[in-house]
Amino acid sequence: MASSFGTAVRVSVFGQSHSPAIGCVVDGLPAGFVPDLDDLRSFMARRAPGRTGWTTPRREADEPRIVAGLNQRGETCGAPLAIIIENTDTRSRDYDDVLRIPRPGHADFTAQAKWHGHQDVPGGGHFSGRLTAPLCAAGGIARQMLAARGVRIAAHLLRVGSAADEPFCALAHDADSRRRLVGQLDALGDGRTFPVISMSAGDAMLAQIDDARSARDSIGGAVECVACGLPAGMGGPLFDGIESAIARIAFGVGAVKSLEFGAGADVAGRRGSQNNDPFDVVDGSYAPVKNDAGGNLGGITSGAPLLFRVAIKPTPSIAQPQRSVDIASGATTTLATHGRHDPCIAPRAVPVMEAVAALALLDSWLAFPPQAT
Repeated sequence: MASSFGTAVRVSVFGQSHSPAIGCVVDGLPAGFVPDLDDLRSFMARRAPGRTGWTTPRREADEPRIVAGLNQRGETCGAPLAIIIENTDTRSRDYDDVLRIPRPGHADFTAQAKWHGHQDVPGGGHFSGRLTAPLCAAGGIARQMLAARGVRIAAHLLRVGSAADEPFCALAHDADSRRRLVGQLDALGDGRTFPVISMSAGDAMLAQIDDARSARDSIGGAVECVACGLPAGMGGPLFDGIESAIARIAFGVGAVKSLEFGAGADVAGRRGSQNNDPFDVVDGSYAPVKNDAGGNLGGITSGAPLLFRVAIKPTPSIAQPQRSVDIASGATTTLATHGRHDPCIAPRAVPVMEAVAALALLDSWLAFPPQAT
């Protein structure tokens, strides 16, 4: 089904941007785990709208309400976990013209071509980024389960426009690089509200976001995510690979336009002697000493950090007039989008990519675990 993914851990997301509630059902979680609900709320607050000056003014509490799947002791009990998040700050009148005049960059036109006016239009319906809230609810619990297994997942805002943060120190796997990466992860975990490693880079990004807002425009960005502590041998070849699992979920987020692992597109200009990761004994185990592969080979984890990046498109909803068509009259027209929208989606995509990684990795660990030696 279009709104579901996963093999051992099956996730279904439901709801629309302006429906009374949105939510998810997660089936296959290991029984006996006690989710930290305060930690889950904190994780979801990083994605929630209306909390800072660089997000949409739409303010939602994004309070996850678990209605099934836990026993009386608060443990996962083997039944599907069901989570509901209420929508409380909708303003559907802002979308009165969208059924007739599709917004450039949105799925309005393609939804009309598929469902001929029966689609739910306000806020983008089930194409809305609002549906990343239940994705974060499911992913936040998966992230906790992986943390209990020694896996640490973190992401940061790598780029907004031409302003860039320092990248994760994960393309090398020597002792010094591993220490530097831990320092970067600790910096991101210190409670900062803007998800960057370098505060000066964050200031430059915020300036570009403010410039776009002032011009009644928007701007794109990139998010980099890393998972440390994964054992070698997890995942499967071809279509069961770690890359495939992450890609399926990541591209379910409408703003994601590209995905790359490790050195990514840079490998196109290299020779094999430059790109191959040599092996050595690292902390008593066999592992690559650099990590241009991004922590996986053949879709199976290598023991090095799993590293990927996504490009996030500029918010399509902008206040500048844009050319479109009036489907009712058949004439070309212009449309300036009303409503409340982020001038840059990328900062709020940071916890979303952590959720994507957590769900893909937990599912892969349970479905295609490392083989015992």
